[in-house]
Amino acid sequence: MNYYFQIYKPFQVLSQFSAEGNKQTLMDFFKVPKDVYPVGRLDYDSEGLLLLTNDKALNHQLLHPKFEHTRSYWVQVDGAIDAAAINQLQKGVDINIDGKIYHTKKLIAKLFENPPTTIARNPPIRFRKEIPAPWIELILSEGKNRQIRKMTAKIGFPTLRLIRYSIEGLSLNQMQPGEMIALTQQEIYQKLFHTDQVVNSTNIR
Repeated sequence: MNYYFQIYKPFQVLSQFSAEGNKQTLMDFFKVPKDVYPVGRLDYDSEGLLLLTNDKALNHQLLHPKFEHTRSYWVQVDGAIDAAAINQLQKGVDINIDGKIYHTKKLIAKLFENPPTTIARNPPIRFRKEIPAPWIELILSEGKNRQIRKMTAKIGFPTLRLIRYSIEGLSLNQMQPGEMIALTQQEIYQKLFHTDQVVNSTNIR
């Protein structure tokens, strides 16, 4: 039987169920069948939407680079980011991936006029009265290791807080950190791929 869950991974939680030192992991928050694992990952210091499943075909469809899908992130940055910097992000910037220079794909970037409604983080970001900490939204179709943090640092506005808000049609909406929602196979395929048809693993190798 296949299981599908969407969770809000809290800040400073590893995207795994196995123990690692004194760090909190998914098993401290979520109780799922033993063969259920996260699809991809969110960094320890990032938070937000993460999918859990034992559906291998779905896992392949979401992680293989040839099957692009959009993910949106809410990013709080250090400093008064301007239109020129937003334009840089949209066009792509050079970042270091595994010791090689990689030019990121074009993406959608925009500045929130008003801060989005978010859950208070514990611990909170470092607040400096004289330095603005605005929020931007980035919508990507790729996910390199620590890509967003590297991109914002590259243009001079380091990331202070990073929340993955959505994956295609799935979003956090009003979810709280540590919350889990069970989905049916039909629901998750509709929202991710806009279809009721289940992905056949024999066709996507």
